[in-house]
Amino acid sequence: MAERCRRLAVWWRTRPSATRDVEFAVVLAVLSFAAPLDSVGAQFGDLPVRQAGAPSVLLTLGQTLPLALRTRAPAGCLALVGLCFTAHQACAYPPNFGSLGLYAALYSVGAYQDRWRPLLPLPAFAAYVVFALVLWRLGSPAGFVDYAVYFLALAVFWGVGAFVRGLRADEAERRRLAAQAATAEERARLARELHDVVTHHVTAMVVQADAAQFLSASPDSSDRLAEGLTAISGTGRRALAELRYLLGVLEATGESAPSERAPAHGRLSDLVEQTRLAGQPVEFVEDGERAPLDIGTELAVYRVVQESLTNAVKYAAGRPTLVRVHYGHHHMDVAITTEGPCGGAAEAAPRPVGGHVPGGGHAADSGHMAGGRGLGGLRERVDMLGGRFTAESRPDGGFAVGARIPTGGAV
Repeated sequence: MAERCRRLAVWWRTRPSATRDVEFAVVLAVLSFAAPLDSVGAQFGDLPVRQAGAPSVLLTLGQTLPLALRTRAPAGCLALVGLCFTAHQACAYPPNFGSLGLYAALYSVGAYQDRWRPLLPLPAFAAYVVFALVLWRLGSPAGFVDYAVYFLALAVFWGVGAFVRGLRADEAERRRLAAQAATAEERARLARELHDVVTHHVTAMVVQADAAQFLSASPDSSDRLAEGLTAISGTGRRALAELRYLLGVLEATGESAPSERAPAHGRLSDLVEQTRLAGQPVEFVEDGERAPLDIGTELAVYRVVQESLTNAVKYAAGRPTLVRVHYGHHHMDVAITTEGPCGGAAEAAPRPVGGHVPGGGHAADSGHMAGGRGLGGLRERVDMLGGRFTAESRPDGGFAVGARIPTGGAV
């Protein structure tokens, strides 16, 4: 029985509001003439009851059928219902179930009225005063206290409607803020992805183009020149593929949105090989048993390696770089170290994000190294997965980047 009532309530809420209002008005009008409920209703003034007739039927319909407009024109609905209610009470017809329509109209004004909302209580109060004076002139024995109690009872229904309206407004505001936060988070995510794609691929293309320009001056390096140009072409195609995906995410709405939230990416071995073609000596080591990873963890690992290799090419060109990935049972460790000349300047290497550089000094508060979308974006990405991220200079002038990421995105 409870499950059936729940399904009925869900079905009722999914119907258009205008349709529900019409159905509510018709049902209330029918119940007003049902034998078990024909004597249930509101009665003000305690006037001697007279026999009901055709005018009583019309006034009853006037108190119920206008409720079909209760959400679209609540003030007009209240005016019609209130006028018919006043006439019904002044004629001293027997109370019936339809008189409860006044309470529904008062609730609707509190819950749905938008225009002239702050001014409506004044004419409503004036109308009640006229109603009370009419009953008093007709000989009602009710006193001032009785009419004050009647007024408070009517005001309660208006107040309940206003309270429900406030709850709906608060819920709508919460949904708006949640949507705004989700939009900002999605924009930040796409900005990180765009940075990673553009920075890595463009850096690789620039380095490869410089190398090709150098090789073009040597008559005996045609094969190496062809390999360099092929690498530039392949890097450009990969960059275009990822950029097309990101543009598709930005343009997608509704059912046209991509099925996966994360951009497609290649394998770590391909990323390492691409960096080698740019002239950077990179050693790649994988150990442990690789288990299936969710897309967020897999993309985070890829971006950590990608950004680290990009920094190695930009700030430590030609220095040996080691990429080590360890697959554990509950987490995986990623470490990228780039050597530097002994006693070399540590300022050539990326510095810790917001931390202290070994040997003195504080990391910059802005720029690609500290506060930009590079290492800072990696830290945010890893933190969201419940992992740990480090980036620090090495004593020999090189630098190291490391991340421990829970498999499956949970600690």
